[in-house]
Amino acid sequence: MTTQSVGPSTAAFNASTEVPRRAWLALVVLLTGSFMALLDTTIVNVALPTIRTSLDANEATLSWIISGYALAFGLALIPAGRIGDRYGHKWVFFTGMAVFTGASLACGLALDSTGLIVARVVQGLGGGIFIPAVTAFIQLLFPPMTRGKAFGIMGAVIGVSSALGPIVGGLLIQALGEENGWRWIFAVNLPIGVLALVAAAVILPKTAEGKTASTDIVGLLLLSVSLVAILVPLIQGQDAGWPLWTYLSIAGGVVFLVLFALWERRVAGGGAEPLVPPHLFSHPAFTGGTILALVFFAGFTSIFFTISILWQAGLGHTALESGLVSVPFAVANIVGAALSDRLAQRLGRTVLVIGNGLLSLGLVALFLILLLVPTADLTNWDLLAPLAVAGFGAGLFIAPNARFIVATVDRREAGAASGVIGVMQRIGAAIGIAIIGAVLFGNIGAITGPADLPAAFGQAATPALAVSAGFAIAAFALVFTLPKRVDLH
Repeated sequence: MTTQSVGPSTAAFNASTEVPRRAWLALVVLLTGSFMALLDTTIVNVALPTIRTSLDANEATLSWIISGYALAFGLALIPAGRIGDRYGHKWVFFTGMAVFTGASLACGLALDSTGLIVARVVQGLGGGIFIPAVTAFIQLLFPPMTRGKAFGIMGAVIGVSSALGPIVGGLLIQALGEENGWRWIFAVNLPIGVLALVAAAVILPKTAEGKTASTDIVGLLLLSVSLVAILVPLIQGQDAGWPLWTYLSIAGGVVFLVLFALWERRVAGGGAEPLVPPHLFSHPAFTGGTILALVFFAGFTSIFFTISILWQAGLGHTALESGLVSVPFAVANIVGAALSDRLAQRLGRTVLVIGNGLLSLGLVALFLILLLVPTADLTNWDLLAPLAVAGFGAGLFIAPNARFIVATVDRREAGAASGVIGVMQRIGAAIGIAIIGAVLFGNIGAITGPADLPAAFGQAATPALAVSAGFAIAAFALVFTLPKRVDLH
């Protein structure tokens, strides 16, 4: 199949071992999209208390705003990657970016909680559509000796965007007002998104087409039903008082997950291409690595969900003050991400052990501070050192982690493996927010007046951070399932 496309083809980029200037420009366009999508996973955290007030939203809504985005993002990754293989990654990137930008506008204009949740789900879907093209283009545009540098830059962007989210959100809300300032954290995507769309049309090259795309619609439906059946009760259960249907829904979700696994084996056995190739999990290190990705992101994504709500709803600080709490984490995360590629080349798996160990240490320290220091007396300075340690560890870990997991399978399976890892990361984020949100909101004590707020929210945030720390410690143990050294080129 042949289609017309603006810009050169990837063959022109790969005509020599030198990387042309246009490839680096293409990387800027691609990473602009990554920055927007990943910034929106954390920028919302500091806005949750103001959204709660502005839209009279309940606790379940706050969890859905984060989890709905992550779940839709994750479920779109594999189908979008397969469609890109079949029809070309350029226009898949363009389509996903257009959906994401339009949904950002809808988020900013939402009139009620339901409208915001739906818009966030569509926004996550758009992000999940265009993100696979970023990795695909890096593989296509950069020769092996330069590819590591490009992936290192991508890892730094991931770390920076995730870390800067609370700060940017706090600045916007502070500058534009508590009541409707939260709307601008979504509206800011519009000019960036439009520019990225124009640049993508002009700069991104046409990619090779014609690979068989998976038509495993049944598999996608089974996986989607399973995850929704598990997440809905985790998010709604606390508000509803954990009635019988919540337990039945979780059990049903597990059943559908088993049916999904059986269906994928059947599709693969029939010679068709499944959504998730079962043979990938014949590699024990890959299986351990995918569980690691899920558990790590369950703990990592939830840190500032808890801290933002404690800082604003519990201690009465502004969104900007809440965002500033994350500065030590953000700065240390940037430093860790910048060093991660070089250290991974030199130390191998040890860099992941150090990174995850530091994250675990930082979260345990945060838990102990909340446990031992009266909540009303907490200041930014109390959290500075633990957040810096955790941020540096996360920066060291995130960039090289996916490449270590992909390296556990054959090179010809790398594309499918990358898709599975991306899905596990986003599902981990969704499940982590659902579980920690239930713990947080389920432990808020009795509030009879403003004087009770610090103690009530401190009492809730302490076990929530304990759960985050538990996820990080579990992830630390799982790091040792990965090989000690791999070829990262």
